[in-house]
Amino acid sequence: MKLTPALLLFIFYTVSAQQKPVETIYFEFDKYDLTSKQISAVTDFVKNIDTSKVESVQIYGYCDDRGNDDYNFRLSNNRAYTIQNLLLGCGVSRSKIIILEGKGRVVIKPDTVENLYETRLRNRRVDLIVVKKNSFGKDIHSSFKDNLKVGDKIYLESILFDIGSAKLTHSSKKVLDKVAVMLQNHRNLKFEIRGHVCCTPEIYADGIDRDTKERRLSWNRAKTVFHYLMAKKVSKSRMTYLGCGNRYPLGKGDHYDRRVEFLITKV
Repeated sequence: MKLTPALLLFIFYTVSAQQKPVETIYFEFDKYDLTSKQISAVTDFVKNIDTSKVESVQIYGYCDDRGNDDYNFRLSNNRAYTIQNLLLGCGVSRSKIIILEGKGRVVIKPDTVENLYETRLRNRRVDLIVVKKNSFGKDIHSSFKDNLKVGDKIYLESILFDIGSAKLTHSSKKVLDKVAVMLQNHRNLKFEIRGHVCCTPEIYADGIDRDTKERRLSWNRAKTVFHYLMAKKVSKSRMTYLGCGNRYPLGKGDHYDRRVEFLITKV
């Protein structure tokens, strides 16, 4: 079905492989406000979610390929903040909205696109992802307090990264702050910090860090966590770090493979 401006509505679907509800909101050209019908659809969606079972809400804004980068980053951010404010108004806790980012424009080559109008329309959007609690593994508290043994791996669901980035999100820092406190209370624990990536072609072992332009993204993610914990007074003699590239996907979707994990090496 061909999309028209009248069909710039809120569309709901479920990504079955990842088991996460996803919302996509389409915007009119150069706009970041919502129609009353879209607002109603968002409100209805939130009403149907059990927020007590929600780990986090992630919001990503996009623009089409027209306009310069700076303007489109501002516009995509405004679109993301429009959705955030609506969610807050619907009762979603601010603490659950852990990623809020405008991705800027989606670059396309007009001469290679069959239906340029529809493609641009689909790129003027916000993607909203709701991640359920306990999607895998134990939570941070039981993972570090329980009887651990050498070889155990600890997955911390909230320590995730954006595509191509080794920078810690605000939520990741909050979790690592808790990890640092726990490690101070369990000084015998030693561990290896392992970084991972998603979405990298099989011919490459690792992803590209968009800041450094190096194909060492998984290493940089592990190193970022290493230095953050050092800054929180965790002794570097207790830690090592390793980049694992894309060799160990969890099979729960790309989002979960942009991660670090902790491998216990001494208890």
